[in-house]
Amino acid sequence: MSNAVNDASLGADTYFVKADTFVLPGGVLGTGFLQVNNGCFGNVTPDLPYGDAADTADAPVLDYSGCIVAPGYVDTHIHGFVGHDVMDCDPEGVNLASRALATHGTTSWVPTTLTQRASEIERACASVYEAKAMRGDDFLGARIEGIYLEGPFFTERHKGAQNPEFMCDPDVELLKRWQKAAHGLIRKSALAPERDGSVAYCSALREMGVVSVLGHSDATYEQGMAAVAAGATSFVHTYNGMSGLNHRNAGLVGCAMTTSQTYPELICDGMHVLPEAIKALVATRGWEWICLVTDCLRCGGMPEGDYMLGDFPIRMKDNLAHLILAEGTLGSIAGSVLTLEQAVRNLVKWQVVTFDKAIRMATEVAAVSAGIEKTCGFILPGRQADFNVLKQDLTLAATYIGGQKVTNEAC
Repeated sequence: MSNAVNDASLGADTYFVKADTFVLPGGVLGTGFLQVNNGCFGNVTPDLPYGDAADTADAPVLDYSGCIVAPGYVDTHIHGFVGHDVMDCDPEGVNLASRALATHGTTSWVPTTLTQRASEIERACASVYEAKAMRGDDFLGARIEGIYLEGPFFTERHKGAQNPEFMCDPDVELLKRWQKAAHGLIRKSALAPERDGSVAYCSALREMGVVSVLGHSDATYEQGMAAVAAGATSFVHTYNGMSGLNHRNAGLVGCAMTTSQTYPELICDGMHVLPEAIKALVATRGWEWICLVTDCLRCGGMPEGDYMLGDFPIRMKDNLAHLILAEGTLGSIAGSVLTLEQAVRNLVKWQVVTFDKAIRMATEVAAVSAGIEKTCGFILPGRQADFNVLKQDLTLAATYIGGQKVTNEAC
C-alpha cells in the first residue's frame, strides 16, 4: 500500500486504520478501514473512500493487518493504579494513574472511593474533579468519566475491606454535598439495600441520574428486589461481599441473577470468582448485561509487597491483595490488581464468551451500566477516537486516545 505509514511519521489531521476485524455497535466487521479525522472517529468502510472528499485524497494509512480494532476499555469500578489511590485526594496521582491505565488499554475510567469519613469522601470527590480540570488537550491518559462512591452505606457482615466505623444509612443530602464537591461528576453510588432509607435513596438517585449499585450487603432477595423496583440498576462485584444464593434464601446473588434491566459487575481474575461461577451468571443473565470491572487497587501495576487501602494495611501477593490482620496473617480479599485487558483475555481463555462479546462487556456494556455511553465505549462517527488495536490473542498492539497513540513513555 503506497501511502501506508507508521506512527512516527503520522502527522495528518485525517488518517485511516486498516485491520482485519472491527468491533462495532452493529456487530463485527471484517477487513476494512477506520477513518480518524481531527481526533474523532469517522466511518468504517470495506475500502478506502479516496476520491469521496478532497481531505481524504492523500490521507495516510496505519496498517494493522491481522489485528482487531475495538473501543478502548472502560473501567467503572477501580480505586487506583501504580501506587496511587483515589482516597489519597491527590489530583496529580489520579492523573498519573490515568496515564498508566492507558498503556494497558483502558481509555476511560470512573475513579472509585471507599467507606471513609464524609469529609474525606468529599475531599476525594473534589480532587478527582481537579484532576480532570487540570488536563490539557494533549493529555494522553484514561479519561475521567465520573466518580463511583463505593460506600459508605454498607453493612458490617459483608464489609470486605470497607471500614465499618464509617458505615451509615443512605443519605441523599450527604450525596448532594459530595456531588457539589465533585461538580456533578458522581455517576454511581453503592449501598446495602437492607439499610434504613434504601428504597427512598434509590428512588431519589434515579431522578438525579445517578446509578444505584447494590452490594457489601446481607440483604434478603426481597430487600434486593425492593431496591431494584425503586431504581437500583447494578450490583457491586457480584458474588463478592453479598448474601449468596441458597435454595431457601436466594439472597442478593439471586437478585442479580433474576432481575431484568440490571447490570451485575464482575471481577474476572479467576480468584474473586471462579470461572464456573462466571459461566453460571453469564448463562443466567446473558453477556450483554454483565459489566466487567477490575476493582483494582493502588498496588495494580506494582511489585508484590505491603500497601495501604484507606485505613487498612494490605499485602499484594500472587496477583491478589489481602487485608493484613493484627497478628500479621492474611485476612479477606481486599481487591484486585487486574486490568480489563487481562479480564477480556481470561473470559475467552475460559470459553465463557467469544472475543467480541468479551470486548463488549468491557466497553459497551460497562459504559451503559454507568450511564456514560454517550461519551465512551463505542466506535461511532463523531466520537473521540479512543480505541485499542489487539492482536489475535487479544494482547495489545496499540492504544489510541483522541486519535493519538499512547506509549509507555506517557507514564
